[in-house]
Amino acid sequence: MHLQNHTTEMDERTFRRFIESYSNDLLYYVRCFTRSKEEAEEIVSDVFFEVWQNRDQIEEIRNIKAWLLTITHNKAISYLRKKDSSNVSITWDEVGEYAIPYELQTPDEALISREEMSRINNIINNLPPRCKQVFILGKIEKLPYKEIANLLDISVKTINIHIAKALELISEGLKK
Repeated sequence: MHLQNHTTEMDERTFRRFIESYSNDLLYYVRCFTRSKEEAEEIVSDVFFEVWQNRDQIEEIRNIKAWLLTITHNKAISYLRKKDSSNVSITWDEVGEYAIPYELQTPDEALISREEMSRINNIINNLPPRCKQVFILGKIEKLPYKEIANLLDISVKTINIHIAKALELISEGLKK
């Protein structure tokens, strides 16, 4: 998304369009961490506040979505650590119905019946937590593997292993 016309600063109208373009994806991503819609909205609001503060640097960012997901990921973890001051390890056990929202489907996925989609969502929900996280970032958010590796501090080879395992489990689950 090209954010600026001929000015060096993003104006408020452009920023509102920017928020509209990305807020649903970021809310979806944060809901993987929080059980509360209100908490998710608060975290995403903080993300957009940080983006507004750094709006003069946006032109230099190569992959806006990866940058936003990185900020969102860090803010969600910070928020949860503050909320529960014990050193919590964040899991992906409760993604719930947020596995693959219909509006994020590709045209090929739109050909899949709602029943099949529900089965796929259930399989994704039951993936091991790190496997689920990598699968969501790689196949649903469509982030490049190198950016996922940087975000999660794991190797691209490990990402390939998680994606292959997820696809194998989905395939096996659909055969039942």
